[in-house]
Amino acid sequence: MKRSGTADLPLHTGRVPAWLSSRMALMGGAIAQAIVEEYGSGEFLSRLSDPFWFQSFGAVLGMDWHSSGITTSVMGALKRAINPRAKELGLFVCGGRGRYSRQTPGELTEYGMRTGLDGNELARASRLTAKVDNNCLQDGFQIYQHNFLVTPEGDWAVVQQGVNRETAFARRYHWHSKKVKSFVSDPHTAVIGDNRGILLNLSDGRAGEARDAIVSFMGEPSSLQWKELSSLLRPSGRHLDMPARHEVKAADLNPERLGAVLALAHDRGCRSFTDALLLDGAGPRTIQSLALVSEIIYGKPARFDDPARFSFAHGGKDGHPFPVPLKVYDEGIAFMRRAVNRSRLDNALRRESLRALSRISRFIEETAHPLADVDRVIERERAESWRHGGMTCTGPAEPPPREEQILLDF
Repeated sequence: MKRSGTADLPLHTGRVPAWLSSRMALMGGAIAQAIVEEYGSGEFLSRLSDPFWFQSFGAVLGMDWHSSGITTSVMGALKRAINPRAKELGLFVCGGRGRYSRQTPGELTEYGMRTGLDGNELARASRLTAKVDNNCLQDGFQIYQHNFLVTPEGDWAVVQQGVNRETAFARRYHWHSKKVKSFVSDPHTAVIGDNRGILLNLSDGRAGEARDAIVSFMGEPSSLQWKELSSLLRPSGRHLDMPARHEVKAADLNPERLGAVLALAHDRGCRSFTDALLLDGAGPRTIQSLALVSEIIYGKPARFDDPARFSFAHGGKDGHPFPVPLKVYDEGIAFMRRAVNRSRLDNALRRESLRALSRISRFIEETAHPLADVDRVIERERAESWRHGGMTCTGPAEPPPREEQILLDF
């Protein structure tokens, strides 16, 4: 086994407001269903084990693009959305934050009884992943959240997070069973966090002699037990490092990728095509959001190295890069729910609309190379937020003092 990656995130406290958490569950559940139906439940686990895709997923759902809160809120939303339909989707989510994390072994044992899987072995995997990140990897972060996702075939993924109170940063750890050969030798697919010096990582593959030495030294006289037992190494795997600042800046994202999405949604030359493509005659702002949602579903892994870009779908609850446009969010949820509703005859056409948005956006990016003026985009979004039901944790967005139409040239 191999840990898929890690992420370092500024520590945010507080609760996700109900108006956002309910929408995250609806949109997150619809995206999960679309991926499972398109690629299978194993692919969804693989994506969750990628720290860059996970951060992009949380950003497109309206969470703060850079914060530790993405981990708790996204996994909570997925648990609420997926578990009532676990048999249909072929996925089950266990664990959570604090006391809920300690319920994971029991949840896995019960799941094993329902599916015929070895629940005890799954519970053992859950405990070991937590022990490795809490004890073997001595990086100053104490695990406080642990989520274990499993399929009826026994494939699993772990998303867990630790906190370092001294630095006010959190670190998220990702695991995927498909990549694990050993729990104690290079088990991670990724660890996301800031490089803050040399670490003691006993789960690194190069620390095998150290692990053997620890076992051997347990039987040695105490006079020998002070000897160094391991190399001090950084965590392995893909690593995402997010800044402490709230503001989204041009350097945080690829301006061509964002420019292509904006051109597709707002350029008058594309309007007749998108009006015909999206059955509901969705407005430009909803198309902008759906184009980014479509990339979460159909985009290739290399397209998620700038998670901040996905915050331009539904903003962020703290107002960065702009307030969450509830009217736009609700239109997107309605479209997604119809797109994955198997009972509707136009299901396939709506799903193809999402695929087309992703393809067309990439085509515009590759042929026209449009560059988004990020500051102007944010200025426009904030000025027009009140028209779209903009909301933050502090309340509704207010209209600007003087209503001025802010024009954006793509």
